[in-house]
Amino acid sequence: MTTESPHWAKAQAVFDAEIEALQQTRNRLDDHFNQAVDLLQTTLAEGSKIIVTGVGKSFHIGQKIAATFTSTGAPANVLHPSEAMHGDLGLVQSGDVVLALSYSGESDELVNLLPMLKRAGARVIALTGTTDSTLAKHSDLVLDAAVTREACPFNMVPTASTTVALAIGDALVIALLAARGITREEYARFHPGGAIGRALLLKVEDIMRTGDRLAAISSAATIRDAVIAMTKAQAGAVAIVNDDKQVAGLLTDGDLRRYLAGGATDVQTRPVADLMTANPISIRTGQLAADALAIFQKHRFDDLVVLNPDGTLAGMIDLQDLPKFKIL
Repeated sequence: MTTESPHWAKAQAVFDAEIEALQQTRNRLDDHFNQAVDLLQTTLAEGSKIIVTGVGKSFHIGQKIAATFTSTGAPANVLHPSEAMHGDLGLVQSGDVVLALSYSGESDELVNLLPMLKRAGARVIALTGTTDSTLAKHSDLVLDAAVTREACPFNMVPTASTTVALAIGDALVIALLAARGITREEYARFHPGGAIGRALLLKVEDIMRTGDRLAAISSAATIRDAVIAMTKAQAGAVAIVNDDKQVAGLLTDGDLRRYLAGGATDVQTRPVADLMTANPISIRTGQLAADALAIFQKHRFDDLVVLNPDGTLAGMIDLQDLPKFKIL
């Protein structure tokens, strides 16, 4: 790396160019975007399809957009213009919507495809950087994806323009998801095999520690009792409960280490209530594992108390257990 032109400075320049392009696109959004989302929603409601097409880099961006649509319950197909000329045009039916990507709006393969799409009865949404192009003029709706400059020094390599196209695609997906009222549980059903799906399908009771693996002691217990309970359960924390099984506090191994590091000599007799965190953050049975994961990420601790609907102790979730459930 040279001091005159470090690589990270080049990277920052790329980020700056793409951030600028995204900000300009954000500020340029208008009612055409609303109409596009409405058209997509109506298309799906009528049982028709979303089809995404493009050439070159635009085709690759289109593949990702189509995959994101599908992952949110809005089935989308990808159609390459060249393949369309050799039989794949049969994919297009009357009532379908074609999202056509081309920065110039003049790609020969795509322009040649337009009359056939219209003849098939499809409606076309153009995602282009040239709003007076052939593609734009022959589309039902036009989404402006123009950028002031690409991020490359020659202003030629598709960089800022492909980032903008992808962002507009993502915006369409999320706006459509909201318009269709897709719930988190419905989204989880589209991802049963991944970490996302498991976190959204599993409940906290599926991942919490109970029985011999749950460390719990009375609020009248001592620090020594807490150490023994945690050791037996091989747990990183112990819940302190009162006579009604309501959780009064939580003591973690970190609390114990800090206590011992301070030169403590009264482990045998000191009440656990002196060191515990009273009224610890908790979660209720019936909630999703994703909710527990969000709490861990927000508060940066390792142990989460799980309560029954009546507030009594149900179990404990240990952050160290989550990898085996494949939700991290």
